[in-house]
Amino acid sequence: MGEDRWFLAGPRSRRHELRTVVRTATEMVRGFRRLHFVGPCVTVFGSARVSTDDWSYVTAQAVAARLGERGFSIMTGGGPGIMEAANRGARDVGAASIGCTIRLPAEQRSNPYLDLEVEFERFFVRKVMLVKYSFGFVVMKGGFGTGDEMFEALTLIQTGKIADFPLVLMGERYWQGLLDQVDAMVVEGTISRGDLDLLLVTDDPALAAEHIVSRSIEEFGLRGRLRPIRALGERGIDGGQRP
Repeated sequence: MGEDRWFLAGPRSRRHELRTVVRTATEMVRGFRRLHFVGPCVTVFGSARVSTDDWSYVTAQAVAARLGERGFSIMTGGGPGIMEAANRGARDVGAASIGCTIRLPAEQRSNPYLDLEVEFERFFVRKVMLVKYSFGFVVMKGGFGTGDEMFEALTLIQTGKIADFPLVLMGERYWQGLLDQVDAMVVEGTISRGDLDLLLVTDDPALAAEHIVSRSIEEFGLRGRLRPIRALGERGIDGGQRP
């Protein structure tokens, strides 16, 4: 049984709980140190179970490239599938490509298009990093994990815990069932009609990228903070030498 499963299985001795707090804090500090210099990011969420000829793979690669050309770093979970596509799109245009990978019982390979990889033990620490450095989110086709990441970002925006960052769902047909459920939430009064403004749903990479750029660069004063493409030189984005 992994450490997370022990931790979530119920109360343990106070000594064990304190040890978990210390290890979690250490993991967070390590993440902060490694990611401090990545610049403004857009995080792309999506399934690891997607082949390179899938529409969503090609689309994720295209939208990441467009955002990279505008100076954003591209951050993903660092694995295969959609994550690989987005990191590949960043690499195609010389934008910074970051992966926050997770250690799993069934080992998942990191993709080969990363300038910087930071591995985490705990999902909730990893999610903090995926949100903390991002000024926009692109959500592609995915499963439970992608849905969890999407709704966490939406909840943080809705409740004002993070700023009103743009969030784009790519794939109108794929997300239609979810959108029907969201409409039902409005009808039942569990969310407000205005909450729908948090989402843009499109199939067009150009529209997705422009929406994020127009909603983030001026509103959050990013113009002087964006990273010029192909400007990493010989030093890595975490301050060390590039491989």
